[in-house]
This record gives sequence, structure tokens and C-alpha cells, in this order.
Amino acid sequence: MIDLDVPDAESMTALGERLAELLRPGDLVLLGGDLGAGKTTLAQGVGAGLGVRGPVTSPTFVIARVHPSLAGGPPLVHVDAYRLGGWDELEDIDLEATLDEAVTLVEWGEGVAEGLAGDRLEIHIDRAHGAELGEVRHVRVRVVGDRWDEDALAAAVRP
Repeated sequence: MIDLDVPDAESMTALGERLAELLRPGDLVLLGGDLGAGKTTLAQGVGAGLGVRGPVTSPTFVIARVHPSLAGGPPLVHVDAYRLGGWDELEDIDLEATLDEAVTLVEWGEGVAEGLAGDRLEIHIDRAHGAELGEVRHVRVRVVGDRWDEDALAAAVRP
């Protein structure tokens, strides 16, 4: 488990950009956390780091957006599973069709999208509590499967 404290939105975007440098086609990233925790801000950083056509915004009402690469890299498939009722509804989106060729990032994916890939990153973002902490977020990155070297990932995502 990799634990990070992220002080503000700019730093969350920068974390996404650093993460994007490590992502390749076929990677699955699940994002969890409360409303307003910073999931979409992290996704925006990933999109910027991948050089995709944007803007990367929350896909809550469209469920999924595909952002093609403008830099010759993989597209970003950005999914919001908040309104999905479970695995059956996620399967209806047919993410398997693009999973091997894209970076797939699923907000609210905890408990819903783990079945998409045996290798994945699970990122959970918590808001810090207390006025003195301001915008600080606590980010936990969990490596699942053999795709990722946790030590190398930790070194790459730390500022």
C-alpha cells in the first residue's frame, strides 16, 4: 500500500500526471472516495499526462467517455460507475472492447469494476478533517496483480 498526503487540487493534478507516465494500454485504475474527494481532479491529471483530447470532466451523466490521444499514446476511457447498479450494468458498457488498447479509469469503481482485470491499481482518496488541514487529501494506492512493482510505483508518484 502506498500512502500519500496531497495538499491541494494542483498537487492532485500533478499526481495524476506522474501516474500517467507509468500507464500503458490495458491498464485499469479504479478510483474511490467520497463526493468531492478529488477523483475527477486526479483523472484530469492522468488525461493531461497522457496527452488526450479533453477536457476531462466527470462522466456522471454519460457514464463513460473516450478521450483519444493527441500524442500517439493510448486513449483514456474515463468511466463513472456511481449510478451503475453493479457488474451487469457495467458489462453493458462493453469496456472489455477497449480494455486492451486504452487506459481505463473508473471512478466509483470499488466493489463494481474489479472483475475487469486481474492487474489494476486501486486508488482511494479521503478528505482530511479539520480546518487546519484545508484541502489536504489522503491517497492510498493499492497494487493488485503482477503488472506493477510497488516500490517503483511509489518512487514515481511521490513528488
